[in-house]
Amino acid sequence: MHAGRTGHGEPWLLRQAIHVSEEITLPHNWTPRDYQRPLWDALEGGCKRAVAVWHRRAGKDMTALHWTACQAFVRPGIYWHLFPTFAQGRKAIWEGRDNQGHGFLEAFPEGSWYRKRDDEMSLWLHGGSIYQVIGCDQIDRLVGANPVGCVFSEYALQNPAAWQLIRPILAANDGWAIFAYTPRGRNHGYKLAQLAEEDPNWFYQRLTVEDTSVVDADVLEGERREMPKELYEQEYYCSFDAPLVGSYYGELLSEASQQGRIGKVPWEPQKPVITGWDLGMSDSTAIWFAQRVGREIRLIDYYEASGEGLEHYAKVIRDKPYVYEEHLVPHDASVRELGTGRSRFEVAMSLGLRLRITPRLSLEDGIQATRLMLRNIWIDEKGCGRGLQALREYIKAPIENERGPSGEVLYRDRPKHNWASHGADALRTLAVGMRAESSGELQQPDTRYIV
Repeated sequence: MHAGRTGHGEPWLLRQAIHVSEEITLPHNWTPRDYQRPLWDALEGGCKRAVAVWHRRAGKDMTALHWTACQAFVRPGIYWHLFPTFAQGRKAIWEGRDNQGHGFLEAFPEGSWYRKRDDEMSLWLHGGSIYQVIGCDQIDRLVGANPVGCVFSEYALQNPAAWQLIRPILAANDGWAIFAYTPRGRNHGYKLAQLAEEDPNWFYQRLTVEDTSVVDADVLEGERREMPKELYEQEYYCSFDAPLVGSYYGELLSEASQQGRIGKVPWEPQKPVITGWDLGMSDSTAIWFAQRVGREIRLIDYYEASGEGLEHYAKVIRDKPYVYEEHLVPHDASVRELGTGRSRFEVAMSLGLRLRITPRLSLEDGIQATRLMLRNIWIDEKGCGRGLQALREYIKAPIENERGPSGEVLYRDRPKHNWASHGADALRTLAVGMRAESSGELQQPDTRYIV
């Protein structure tokens, strides 16, 4: 299945196709466009890991789907097309159609398969392979299977744990993976793109709408007028720096990045460290580590874990090389738990971890305090990587099944609760506490100590 350009300047042509039968040849009624050829050629050349950061309407899923269809008849096995949710996979692939009205599943034409299950979106192919559309919202279903080829569609919106589960399987069975997506900020999709760009064993290609010219100028102008600016830059110009739509802190972080305030930020050993906490009960606890250096506020470190007691976090604090000025915790740390009759504040005190309780502010006031702090903040990108990602993905909760007059997503006046909430809430604690200290509102006496 090697492909290349002929010596006389003719268009790209497949030199070899997969003949399933006398009547069926794959790819079926499809040929890669010029800009899609580098990905196809890399895969044909034996590349096992490919990242295609392509703009909307560039044909990411179609290219990956036809590659999968061909490979399913080269090597018998299980092939997965993974989406962020099961429902999205059904809409995009299982029931999806191209601009001419042809179903995407026609990549597997009738006669190439003998069994189809709509409920679990599976095709049993002649030759022994199985093709399945998978939702990463049902991640437990990934355990125990042995896929040999996987397409991660809209990877930047997926649960990154899916790739962590599948990666060792593909490594063991010499399988391949294609990651096809448009950016959603500097999250795990950004990190994977960086890895692929630097690793010679990976294929990486980033295509904006100007690289392909497949979207008419009038259509593109209509999209620009109707779409939020952040989404337009992500979808058509593949910007990793554009804030997420509905982001609370995205623009401020982009501004900090442009001003060089996100990068390598040194720890000053002679300066004390302040921590800000989000104390989780059944979920994660997050801690920011900050220093005041002159008029700057520097975020030098971040820690997050789940399923651990306060003893664990007290040890983390002690094991760090810092001298502490104060530990700021939200007001609910003083609430007594029914099971023990003790508050987390009291438990921490018994562990030698002296906390300060921040004033109780409304969520809106706390977010505003965080915004004000972010205008004068420096962030160590390495030490605070996960926390920084959480701040970028801290967004308003979308209103399900509702759209504005131009089709835009509508949002509730409250944050979406997901993994990013913990890091964002911890920074809000830090911002509220530092503001309260400067105004004399803290509820604990002003004593300095070392933990």
